[in-house]
Amino acid sequence: MFLKELTELSGVAGCEYEVRDYIKSKLREIGCEFYVDKLGNVIAHNKGRKNKTIMVAAHMDEVGLIVKHIDSDGFIKFDAVGGIDQRVLNSKAVLIGENKIAGVIGSKAVHLMTQEERGKSLPIDKLYIDIGSTSKEETEKLVSVGDYVSFKSDYVEFGNNLIKAKALDDRAGCSVILELLSMKLDADFYGVFTVMEEVGLRGAVTAAYQLEPDFGLVLEGTVCADMPEVEDHNKSTIIGKGAALSLMDNTTVYDIDIVRNIAKIAEEKNIQYQYRTSSAGGNDAGVIHKSKEGAKVMSISVPCRYIHSPVSVASKDDYNNVVKLAKEIILESQKGE
Repeated sequence: MFLKELTELSGVAGCEYEVRDYIKSKLREIGCEFYVDKLGNVIAHNKGRKNKTIMVAAHMDEVGLIVKHIDSDGFIKFDAVGGIDQRVLNSKAVLIGENKIAGVIGSKAVHLMTQEERGKSLPIDKLYIDIGSTSKEETEKLVSVGDYVSFKSDYVEFGNNLIKAKALDDRAGCSVILELLSMKLDADFYGVFTVMEEVGLRGAVTAAYQLEPDFGLVLEGTVCADMPEVEDHNKSTIIGKGAALSLMDNTTVYDIDIVRNIAKIAEEKNIQYQYRTSSAGGNDAGVIHKSKEGAKVMSISVPCRYIHSPVSVASKDDYNNVVKLAKEIILESQKGE
């Protein structure tokens, strides 16, 4: 499992170079052929028995922030990159730019708020990043407009085989692909690590156009809603219940025959699985299935609580079930028809 190293790297959408460099180094250790395309996707090739072209995809990028202004007192104003819930931002520790300048997201103290302001989440334009400087000139020695900002969050294992980390969406999928490539399966497939999924599935567009896959398997960290205030029928996935098979989302309606066939594989191989019952969100499958002449697709995910925040939570057991199921799907897909 490569999750600790992957989640502690910075890789906001459009600035995935740390993650890409790590993946490239691991692919060299594995001895796997790969190349980086013009957009920055890493496309690795596992050579083996081939019946069709299979693209196994996960995105390298994470949600984050970008510096847009530095005021006269040295405070930094920012914008969101990707779908961030503004409720989670205030008081979070962050790292800015290539030099990872430490900062804290702040706002005026509760003592200074009006009665109307108290208890409400603050919009981004009311927040700022404090790096401890006292002037614009001092801040500009360390930070520039256009610098990317990632959350500072350590990988921690806790509870019943759970992990806490940032960017589990989708470093979980990246880690699964690295594990699959390490196995040297006798099945031909492309492991594709895409860029800019969080801002419009952009890397997957060009990667799928290049590969023209017959089948695309997207590996994701997905929303989990097993919290106390959520009614049972609204719990899209549940931590500890296995790999999540998507039925539909905002970008894809998955072929029910493929879904049922994968569920059958999981049952035959004694791999724990569940259905992702929410249709919210979307992933790289949304553009892979529409590329050129089209492709069959499926999305299998690791359920993550508090997704798109600095403290996502997932189960190592669910992660391992995704690894096992993805392996069996690839092997099954390359059997002769």
